[in-house]
Amino acid sequence: MQEKKSPPHIAAHGFCRDCGKEHTLHGGEARDHCRELMGFLEKEGRIDLDVAMGDGNPLLRTDSLFGEARGKMFGVLVCRAADGSRRILKAFSGQYNGLWEVPGWAPPIFDVAVFTRIYADIEPRIKELGRTIRLTRPHTEAWRELVRRRKDLSRQWMRDIHGLYTLTNFRGEGRPLAEAFAGSGGIPTGTGDCCAPKLFNQAVQEHLTPVAMAEFYWGRENSSRTRQHGQFYPSCATKCAPILGFMLCGLETVIQ
Repeated sequence: MQEKKSPPHIAAHGFCRDCGKEHTLHGGEARDHCRELMGFLEKEGRIDLDVAMGDGNPLLRTDSLFGEARGKMFGVLVCRAADGSRRILKAFSGQYNGLWEVPGWAPPIFDVAVFTRIYADIEPRIKELGRTIRLTRPHTEAWRELVRRRKDLSRQWMRDIHGLYTLTNFRGEGRPLAEAFAGSGGIPTGTGDCCAPKLFNQAVQEHLTPVAMAEFYWGRENSSRTRQHGQFYPSCATKCAPILGFMLCGLETVIQ
């Protein structure tokens, strides 16, 4: 399915159920900073921004983005600090080669240590059930029970993970992810891990006022061919828009 695109000048948007309004943020000068970042990625082939070439972490090279793992979204948020100076925040979507936290990049919204504990507890159990299912005769009563148990465990896993996310908007109001999500149906896997939510969360935590944001894709095109190397894209409609309305609420008052 072709993703519905917002107007090209809008970088992030979403409807807020609390105030009943659609909130947006434009690309503006953030695109220029994105192009600078693209230049660094092209020249250096890595994302560790403040480390000398020889001292870089091999996991932070960009080679993998052009292989089977395919590319990744990157984002830049231009902010105004309390003293009037500009701050430039940067983010990558999800993990980077298994790393949630990389110096110089926006951190995830959740507590990584707690996430890791939940993952270590439930993920092996789901895998073990999967192995047992493959060894069990399909469509028997035992097989159906194993499939049900795995599905229930996966759902519990997602509820536990989503429970780690608390979103805070520019009015200073906090909501659990499940309450802030304004989309239809269930919460998609990875909601809250894209560039835009990470960037706005960091801005709120550091008392910064966003003035412009832009995101681009870097690496081999994605499997659905909706993302091309070096191209700009607005925040996604399925995972970002349903929470960005809440996260952006109050920004228009702060900017004034």
